[in-house]
Amino acid sequence: MTRAFGIYVHIPYCLQICTYCDFVKFESRDLPPSGEYISLLQRELKTRALAFGSRELTSVYFGGGTPSLFTPQEILTILNSITNKEAGAGFPLAPNAEITLEINPGTLTAESIDEFLRIGITRFSVGAQTFDESLLKVTGRKHSVKDTIETLALLRDRGVNYSFDLLFGLPGQRLEGLQSDVARALEFKPSHLSAYNLTVPAKHPLNAGRASDDEQAEMFEFIESELRKHGILRYEVSNFAKPGFESQHNLLYWSDAPYWGLGIGSHSYIPRGVDSRVDEIAPWGTRFWNPATIAAYRTELKRVSGPTFWKDLKPERFEKLAAHEALTDFTHTALRSQKGLSNEAIRAKFGERAAGLVQERLQAENLKNFLSRRGGIWALAPQGQAMADRVFEAMTFLADDKIV
Repeated sequence: MTRAFGIYVHIPYCLQICTYCDFVKFESRDLPPSGEYISLLQRELKTRALAFGSRELTSVYFGGGTPSLFTPQEILTILNSITNKEAGAGFPLAPNAEITLEINPGTLTAESIDEFLRIGITRFSVGAQTFDESLLKVTGRKHSVKDTIETLALLRDRGVNYSFDLLFGLPGQRLEGLQSDVARALEFKPSHLSAYNLTVPAKHPLNAGRASDDEQAEMFEFIESELRKHGILRYEVSNFAKPGFESQHNLLYWSDAPYWGLGIGSHSYIPRGVDSRVDEIAPWGTRFWNPATIAAYRTELKRVSGPTFWKDLKPERFEKLAAHEALTDFTHTALRSQKGLSNEAIRAKFGERAAGLVQERLQAENLKNFLSRRGGIWALAPQGQAMADRVFEAMTFLADDKIV
C-alpha cells in the first residue's frame, strides 16, 4: 500500500506576535512583500521536488503565521506550483486530497471564503483560542470575540468544513470559563476541534495565576466529555472530530508517513523504507528543517538543491535517526493516536528484539493505569490522556538500549 504524503507550507506573516507562540513567525512589516516570499517557495519546490519523487499528495496544509493574510490568488499560485510540473513540483493530488488553510478571526469576508473554496481549499483551521476578551489580550491576540463570532458564523452558514482551535489553562482561567468557551464553540457546529493546554517555559509570565494541575486535568476531561456528547470524538491526544472529519494532515504526523515542509523554519521527515537514497545514508530515516530567517533561507536555496539536497544541509539542520531515536518517535506518535501502537507494526519496522523491549515497557507496573490494550494494540487510557508525558518518558529509548 502506498504511504500517505503531505506538504506543509509555512506562511510566517502575522498580524501580531502571540505571547505563547514558539513557531517561526514575524509581523508582516518585518518580512519582504508576499510576492518575494512566494518566489522563494517556488524556487524550493522547483529545485528540491525530485527528493520526493512523483508521490501522490494526500494533503496540503497552509500554516503560519496567518496564511489568510495572503489573497486567494496568492495561495492558488503556491498550490499551482506544488501540483503543476511546469510551474514547480508537479505532485499529483489524490482524488480526495485535503487542502487546509489556517485563518485568524477577522481576516476573511464572505467573498474571500467563497474565493478560497473556489481555488480548492477544502478545510479551514480557525485560530480562535478563547471567547474571553481579557484572555485574548493576555495572549497577545489582536482579534476580538466579535471577530471570532462573525468568522464562525460565515463558515457555519456556508456549511464549510472547519476546525476550531481552543487554548485552555490560561492565566486566571478556571473550569467555568473553559466550560463557557466549549459551549460557545459548539454553537457554531464545528466538525473538528483542537484543544491545546497552554505550554510555556516554567518562568514564562503566562504561568502566573494559572489553575492547578488537577484543575487543568479536569478541564481536559470536561472537553472530551462535552465534545463526545455532540459526536466529536478524540482521535489524537489534542484533536477531536466527527467521524470522517479527522485532519488527514495531522494523521501524517502520527502514522510514520513522510511529509515535506516548505518555507522558513519548516520541518520535513522521510522514514525508513520510503526512499532507497535515504536508506543508504540514514537507514532509520531522516528529519531536516529550513533556516528560520529569510536571509538564511534565501542563501541556502541558492546553495542546496537536487534529489538528495538534504545531505548538503548544515549538520545542525539534518538529523540521521539512530534506531533508538526512530523507535522513540514511532512509539510516541502512535500512542498519541486513538489508532494506537501495534505490536505487528513495531515488529515489521524494527524487528523482534525491539518489539519485545517495547512490550516489556508497556506492561510496566507504573503504566498500568495509563494504558489500555485491544489485542495487539496499545493506546492511552482516559487517565493516560492527561498524563501522557509520563508514558512518553517511559517509552523513550537510549543509545544503550539494545534495539536491533
